[in-house]
Formats: sequence, C-alpha cells, structure tokens
Amino acid sequence: MARATKDAVHHPLFARFYARFSEAAEKQVGPYRGELLAGLSGRVIEIGAGNGLNFAHYPTTVSEVVAIEPERVLRRLAVDAARHAEVPVDVVPGAAEALPVKSEAFDAAVVSLVLCSVRDVRRALSEARRVLRPGGELRFFEHGRGGGRGMRVAQRVLDRTVWPLLFGGCHTARDPLGAVRSAGFEVGGYRSFLVPEKGLRMPTSFCVLGSARRPGLDEGGG
Repeated sequence: MARATKDAVHHPLFARFYARFSEAAEKQVGPYRGELLAGLSGRVIEIGAGNGLNFAHYPTTVSEVVAIEPERVLRRLAVDAARHAEVPVDVVPGAAEALPVKSEAFDAAVVSLVLCSVRDVRRALSEARRVLRPGGELRFFEHGRGGGRGMRVAQRVLDRTVWPLLFGGCHTARDPLGAVRSAGFEVGGYRSFLVPEKGLRMPTSFCVLGSARRPGLDEGGG
C-alpha cells in the first residue's frame, strides 16, 4: 500500500472559498447528500471528505466512517464537523490515489464531488475497489460532462485552460459514470440531473448520483 504525504493537496485559498460556497449551496445540495448515503451500514470510507458536509447525513446504521481529506484547511473543518455527527467519524490525511488503509476493510466507499479534482481518476477508483470487501458498495455523487455540443466544447476548453487553476484542480468534462464502470465496478441504479435544477446551466451543473458494487470473489472480482 502506497503512503501519501500528509498534505497531498494544498489549495488554501480555494479551500476557504469552497468551504463558504458549499455551505451556502447546502440548501440545494443537502437533499442529494441524504439520498447518496441512505441505507448504508457497517464501516464506510469517504474519499475526499472536504469540509465534512456529508457527515450529518450518515444513517445510524453506519458503525464508523473513515474520512480521507488531503487538504489541510478542509481537513480542519471536517474534524469540526465530525464532532457533531451522529456516527463515529475519523478524519485522516491521505490522497485518493493512495488510500492509507488496509485492503478489503470497508463495507462501502463514498465519493462525493471529488472525482472532478483527483489527479488520477483511474487510480483513485482502483484504490476504492481495493479497500472494499468483495461485494462492497460504492456510492457516488459527481458532476461531469453534459449538455449539448456547445456546452461540451466549453467544458473541454475550460479544463485545458483556467478552470483547474481557479477551482483547486476541478475538471468539468470528466465522465464519472464511465470511469466507475472502467474501474471494474458493477453499476447499479443511478440518475442524472442538473444542479441547480432550474436557471442558468453552469459547466458543473451536470450531475450523476448512484451506486455500484465491487464484484464478489466468486464472480472473478477478487
């Protein structure tokens, strides 16, 4: 298992902006967090926990959450959020591409608005698969490419120019659902939608929420 440096990601200015923005948007985004986490149980790893806004939505059937967050400012905020959660949450440093945990140690893994900004999506999802027990579940809520031809062109141009620089490494034109499938997960139910549902469409408005499963050992997934 590879070891990550303590601060694998360092975007302090963006982190402060993101914390304020995400809290302001929680009236719109919060219900999706509840949907994302509903029905989870056992040990859960959350990859890229940010400032911990998911923590309040974990059901009490979850015995423990190990929340990985590489950015120092966001990690401090996540620690504060963990103190108010109804389930035990342990916030630790680490990168999605090198999770500092044992293989097959979790019943579920959660990625929430994080695959847009990881350096290597394929490796991050491979790590998520590694740490899940056979048959374990991946829950995902991500934004990615979408809209008509004009929007998709704009997303690609933004990704190659200013967007990652301005928004902490975020990319708008990635295909999270395709990446989950390519990582060897069996995709279950999912739905696509816009955030916000009405009004101006942004490059980050095109979202997908759903679940996938790591195949069991008897299915060739070990």
